[in-house]
Amino acid sequence: MTRVLTTFRSAIASRPSTLHARKCLITNASPSTMRLTSSAAAAAKPAFSAVQPITNFEETTANRPDFDHSGKPIEITKSPDPSWSYGDGVRTGQSPTDKVHREIDPYSPDRSVGQNYRLLISGIAPRPVGFISTISGDGETKNLAPFSYFQVTDHDPPMFIVSFSSRVGLTKDTYQNLKDTGECVINTVSENMIEAVNASSIDAPYGVSEWDITGLTEAPTTTVRPSRVRESVLSIEGQVVDIKEFESHKPGMSNYGMVLIKATRFWVQEDAANEDFSHIELDKLRPIGQLGERDGPMRSQIISY
Repeated sequence: MTRVLTTFRSAIASRPSTLHARKCLITNASPSTMRLTSSAAAAAKPAFSAVQPITNFEETTANRPDFDHSGKPIEITKSPDPSWSYGDGVRTGQSPTDKVHREIDPYSPDRSVGQNYRLLISGIAPRPVGFISTISGDGETKNLAPFSYFQVTDHDPPMFIVSFSSRVGLTKDTYQNLKDTGECVINTVSENMIEAVNASSIDAPYGVSEWDITGLTEAPTTTVRPSRVRESVLSIEGQVVDIKEFESHKPGMSNYGMVLIKATRFWVQEDAANEDFSHIELDKLRPIGQLGERDGPMRSQIISY
């Protein structure tokens, strides 16, 4: 494995810094963590690019402020309109009568998949990131990948959903593994994990595990075979309950897949929770979410009711 990983790192260094589409966490990562496209995916020539290439990445990021590592407490504030009463509507900001809305048919012949993608990820925000570990049906290959089409759907029983976009080319490893084994571990993503998590979203060559690429730590599980991520504040062992597939409205694309997962175990970092493990402190979790085509900590100001 060491030789394979060394070869893989050399391949990254020798390739141009080009971003490619993948149903996963999208970040403006450093060149060393940019995605590689497998030969199969390159031959498939995807119908659209999910991200906007950044040709002057180093220059762009050099002008940004440094990340705040102070760990300052999250500020809880009043609501934007504390004196609001029933029937008041919206009393702050621009009047709704001054706003104009455009009707869009997502299935229009002149409407591209890429346009729909960028509209939805910029309009539905923030979105949590599900960092999912799986294992192949033969038990030989471990997979670790982030997904932003992810959400918890209920607590009794604890249920989650993760989706896999229509695409040209081979089925994503995570989706295939869920189909073959029906098992996974869902791991939360904190701000100190962002570089490693982003690195896991590349199309790694056969025989290279994202665990080795990221340097994250495998931890044991009890009800499923895949490992959990020890660096995650919360990890959830889960089993597949149902899988639904829907046809893309664009010819030549694979089916969109939606996977329903039932939790079988929780793993919570002890110093991040209260005494009865019914609450996780936000200052400990420091979650990462997708905000449009960028990712960031969701931590500036919190409104509490």
